[in-house]
Amino acid sequence: MIKKWSYFLGLSLFIAVVSSGFKTNDAKQFGRIEGFHLAEDEITNYTVPTVDETAKINYNFPFTGKSYIGFKQAIAIKESQGLYKLVNPFGYMGKYQFGKSALRAVGIRDTKKFLNSPQLQERAFKALLSKNKWELRKEIKRYEGKVINGVKITESGLLAAAHLGGAGSVKKYLRSNGTQGFKDGFGTSLRSYMKKFGGYDTSNIIANPNPKVKLD
Repeated sequence: MIKKWSYFLGLSLFIAVVSSGFKTNDAKQFGRIEGFHLAEDEITNYTVPTVDETAKINYNFPFTGKSYIGFKQAIAIKESQGLYKLVNPFGYMGKYQFGKSALRAVGIRDTKKFLNSPQLQERAFKALLSKNKWELRKEIKRYEGKVINGVKITESGLLAAAHLGGAGSVKKYLRSNGTQGFKDGFGTSLRSYMKKFGGYDTSNIIANPNPKVKLD
């Protein structure tokens, strides 16, 4: 009887020691960060905004959609990430990546002044659109709404493509039914521009055979 009692007492002591050892190891392993544990008598309170309070917050994000502003900003992001002073490895300059010949076509010869004037760059972009719209006036009337090489032709798409490769390249592309395409030095095609920038409202651009940018 005494042997059995001694056995169970020893077993109980063994279990107690082992259990306390696990608790100590757990405490060492996970730690106890002061301030992140609640006592038994503590209560946590959470405060969140009500529906009415949330409705009062005014998020004023610009939305340009398919407007002319949206069109020119989309092209700027594609061309230069919107950087006015960027000059690429091929010598194209500014927010809309003008070449020297395109600048001369709208009356600008001072490239340094061009790079340092955001206002001049915006005027130059609009002037070049006016010139390209004049150059492509017949093509816009003839092809707008048609699908060529899987892309629906729109005025804004044609103007964007002309900005990339010139009005002459756009005419050749259309007349060849999309078989004779142009690609720039980075491999960007006319077709991709027609697709990416199609459907914008460029009705405010007035076709002009000889637009000149007003220099300050």
